[in-house]
Amino acid sequence: MEKKRILIVSHELDPYLVLTEAAALITKLMSKAAPANYEIRAMMPRFSEINERRHRLHEVVRLSGINITIGKDDNPLLIKVASLMPSRIQCYFMDNDDYFKRPSAFIDGKSKKFYEDNDERMIFYNKAVIETVRKFGWSPHIVHCHGWFSSLIPCYLKTAYKNDPVFSSTKIVQSLYTNVFKEKLSDKFLEKALVHNLLKTKDLEPYKGADNAGVYLGAMKYSDALILGSEYIDPTVEMAFAAFKGPKLGVVAEEDMYTNYFDFYKTLLD
Repeated sequence: MEKKRILIVSHELDPYLVLTEAAALITKLMSKAAPANYEIRAMMPRFSEINERRHRLHEVVRLSGINITIGKDDNPLLIKVASLMPSRIQCYFMDNDDYFKRPSAFIDGKSKKFYEDNDERMIFYNKAVIETVRKFGWSPHIVHCHGWFSSLIPCYLKTAYKNDPVFSSTKIVQSLYTNVFKEKLSDKFLEKALVHNLLKTKDLEPYKGADNAGVYLGAMKYSDALILGSEYIDPTVEMAFAAFKGPKLGVVAEEDMYTNYFDFYKTLLD
């Protein structure tokens, strides 16, 4: 029987970076999925808080040479990989010195302020994930996006990359979590997020709120299925979740989470 290919996209995974309780839960999900007839790969940003030596990251030379365009700028992408133990799941890290070589993930350590270019950093990461998968030629049956930092991927896959054979049969799942920032992304967020000649400004309108809840609302518009990863979420996101017509899974206890998630995957793949 062919293994179903699941791509996990998250900005935090235990043990590499733990910002919330979601990091450990996502890692446990992956480790339990591997022996359950799923082929799992994971992708996350290579924040400076991730220790390359301790976690044995090394560069994937065969994937070198990718540039990610944001506006008129081409930004070099460096891809690194590590094996998540003990499951040996391959975790790929999207790296760029300008965007990720900083003391902390999202907040400036000195000013304690949200980085002004977090919008560009998210755009870079989301585009990098898609371009890396394309270069693999590895067609995921499911792309499961966790958290706000991967929230543009549903839009990109349903619009700019809708005719790409790598993603022709891909189902997109978005997990929604408690809001973790109150700031707004830059006023030019939607303009920066465009994909040259493949995406129209109106396609990004669902993201116009440009805050934590706003990017979730955009992701929900383009996702095939939704999962509530936190009990407490923004009221506007909660209302949109309730109104969502596609498959959805509410919050489940940790002891039931993995069985419920695998059953949910199965309903999407049948």
